[in-house]
Amino acid sequence: MNLLDASLYNNRELSWLEFNERVLEEAIDKTNPLMERLKFLAITASNLDEFFMVRVASLVRVSTIMHNESDRPDASGLTPHEQLSAVLQRVREMVAKQYSCLMRSIFPSMEKEGIVFLNYNGLDEKQKKFCDDYFNDVLYQVLTPMAIDQSRPFPAINNRTVNIFIELAPDKDAPITHGIKWSDDASQLEVTEEQETGRKYAFVQVPTVVPRIVRLPRSQKDSRHDFILLENIIMAHIDKLFHGHTVSRTALIRVTRNMDIDISEEDIEDLLDEMARSLRGRRWGEPVRIEKSKKIGKHAAQLLQAAIDISDEHVYEISGPPDLAEFFAFASQPEFAHLRHSPIKPTPVAAFENAPSMFRILRKQDVLVHHPYASFDPVLRFVQEAAADPRVLAIKQTLYRVSGKSPIIHALIKAAENGKQVSVLVELKARFDEENNIHWAKLMEKSGIHVIYGLTGLKTHCKVCLVIRREDDAIRRYMHLSTGNYNESTAKIYTDIGLFTCNESFGQDATQLFNLLTGYSKMTEWKKFFVAPATLRSELARLIDTEAKNAARGKPAEITAKMNSLTDIDMIRLLYLASQAGVKIRLLVRGICCLRPGVPGVSENITVSSIIDRYLEHSRIFIFENNGKKRVYLSSADLMERNLNRRVEVMFPVDDEKLKQEIIDSVKMSLSDNVKRRTAAPDGTYARVSRRGQTMHSQLEHHRITSEKFRLVFLSQTDTI
Repeated sequence: MNLLDASLYNNRELSWLEFNERVLEEAIDKTNPLMERLKFLAITASNLDEFFMVRVASLVRVSTIMHNESDRPDASGLTPHEQLSAVLQRVREMVAKQYSCLMRSIFPSMEKEGIVFLNYNGLDEKQKKFCDDYFNDVLYQVLTPMAIDQSRPFPAINNRTVNIFIELAPDKDAPITHGIKWSDDASQLEVTEEQETGRKYAFVQVPTVVPRIVRLPRSQKDSRHDFILLENIIMAHIDKLFHGHTVSRTALIRVTRNMDIDISEEDIEDLLDEMARSLRGRRWGEPVRIEKSKKIGKHAAQLLQAAIDISDEHVYEISGPPDLAEFFAFASQPEFAHLRHSPIKPTPVAAFENAPSMFRILRKQDVLVHHPYASFDPVLRFVQEAAADPRVLAIKQTLYRVSGKSPIIHALIKAAENGKQVSVLVELKARFDEENNIHWAKLMEKSGIHVIYGLTGLKTHCKVCLVIRREDDAIRRYMHLSTGNYNESTAKIYTDIGLFTCNESFGQDATQLFNLLTGYSKMTEWKKFFVAPATLRSELARLIDTEAKNAARGKPAEITAKMNSLTDIDMIRLLYLASQAGVKIRLLVRGICCLRPGVPGVSENITVSSIIDRYLEHSRIFIFENNGKKRVYLSSADLMERNLNRRVEVMFPVDDEKLKQEIIDSVKMSLSDNVKRRTAAPDGTYARVSRRGQTMHSQLEHHRITSEKFRLVFLSQTDTI
């Protein structure tokens, strides 16, 4: 079969929506604890927000380009316009499922647990007085009603804010005024002579400076936990903002805008300043979605769409509160712990637990850490110990996404204050973390740290920390390399693997990598690293081809890989060729997968699985059989064109046989999961695997094994003592 045939590829956007559907299934699944279901529902909403702000916005932009290039189909055979139509239809189905899940299942189940969201009319007198006082004492001072007429243009609605759209009718004694409408180009209001209705319209943004979910006093009837949404309090008192008028109708509106930043780095002098400037303007990007409640009238809906300049296909009528992502924090409240999974405490790393110096341990052995089953503390300690150690001369580190209170950055600042040479590459273009990264970059520069913003045209996505230390016999380099970010918050909920080592070949490569990132050093030969965009793609191609050749010769040939996304068409074709040669290929792809497994004559030797569970599967692992001499690699890169062509990524081998086997066993465990694993069909859909036989819940089993290994190590240490 022709490997260029469109039937062999899933569309990237539709595959992403299939992933979000799997997340939504976890919200619908009644075997999950109630508040976990609500969290999964919030995640699907947050995911969709980002999808519209970036991917749908891109499709809208490309679809409106009026030249032949914009009509070129992707590998799946869909043009941008066809992709956009299919995506919007699929999202409409998903949104209906989201609100059905919330209103018909989760909210009723919460009510049985005594957790109730009420409308103002459902409150008792005590609760109504509380809301009345809260509106008068707090909200009235904060709210800003914005009228819409000839002298006051339609207000700019901030991205992803909840707004109340108000239809007004004047009091009986007030003179009737002409109606209004928007001009054809939506640039100005026009008076309608044929419709002297006196209708007027206004907006009120629901403030973001106070909590949106408001706890109510205990009901006089029972001991329930009662809550009300802020917009419901405001709408119950909305007439107080419009004296002399009668509010005839209110509706909730939410606008999603294009939030992607496209900067031509070659044409700017200061990337930091340009990023900061672009961020200030990003909230006014082109609108790509309107969510509105059903209460809005026909005339008001027409006015709204004309003013925002958006077509019907981008308007979503919702049957519940907008912005379901708001419920993530609510579901995480301590008082609802009994309605969530029992927390899993990360296990200390035995090799470092009672060691006075991490460097002393690493001179003897490499250490592998698998988060969140193993604690992230050694990663923090590595930088903190280096900052305080008088023998440490320099620290070099890449930072892609860090937390808001990053202890790693504070340790780097302390290192600079202690006289260390500290160089940090901060990726300013880490999407939706740009503001946070700009803040930290400025703070580090003021502390004397050399801050670099990477190579022109490339995002720096690799995760490397290099410590240079003077020792009695030589200068030695210590490293931490990882599949995930230096972020202690996400390390609690993302599965990632990190390697601590002082392997000299790794040290030489790490030094060369930072020389490349900070100076004018050219990419030369690497001893252990494979670096995108220079050598990673070609090395992966060589490794896949080796397996294909081994299979053709009747030798053992297998590929097992775990990643977040698989979209690179050239990589997919190489995997198809390997499958045709007889290579058994097992893929664990959490999110987007454009490869279609199980196609006769093409991919019948390929299986694709996805795990959606309490932790987000994030590690990138590549295992090649290599004729019985297995090769195991960890990487920061997914098999996506952007990672292989437009990012600085690192793939590195794990050479220690014990650690290699640990990684192989970990992936086997995930592939044996029959609780949270789903398998892909040739048409791109997914189904849960059979639960027949012994239950294997891989994330819980990972935690159990990590804890057991730690216990056994400490028992052996005690016996030795």
